[in-house]
Amino acid sequence: MEKLQKATFAGGCFWCMVKPFDQWDGVEKVISGYTGGSIINPTYEQVKTGETGHYEAVEITFNPQKVSYDQILDLYWPQIDPTDDGGQFHDRGPQYRTAIFYHTTEQKEKAEDSKRKLENSNKFRLPIVTEILPAVAFYPAEEYHQDFYQKNEQEYLEDREKSGRDEFIHHHWK
Repeated sequence: MEKLQKATFAGGCFWCMVKPFDQWDGVEKVISGYTGGSIINPTYEQVKTGETGHYEAVEITFNPQKVSYDQILDLYWPQIDPTDDGGQFHDRGPQYRTAIFYHTTEQKEKAEDSKRKLENSNKFRLPIVTEILPAVAFYPAEEYHQDFYQKNEQEYLEDREKSGRDEFIHHHWK
């Protein structure tokens, strides 16, 4: 039996962070949730105030025999604006900051290396502010947030369009 691993990323609204990873061969599941804050089992209502210290994040369970952590990192960066420390796109506040939460020393080294490569690429004029932090307790979000892009496709597409995320991605990453 293959040993599964976890990768945890914050990239703004977790609704927009599930689909890119969910569709990769080797990704077993992607859970929307909260991490990095001071409250145990926070609710969306608590986190959205921006006062709990939590990030909206996704926890990705993957099979490293089919998809590597490096590949997952390569998919993460183009989903975000790594220069924005006030949130992502139209979602503002500390709960929408970007971060890579590493689960192992190897993940930390790979995340730092990928960030360094992005900084050295001169793709952005502003500094890369995405933090690289140790993984801490991850709390799954409420059920209605899980697989939102599938359950509420029209609302998901409308939110994504008005957020400016896709325009940014197309302009900076394509």
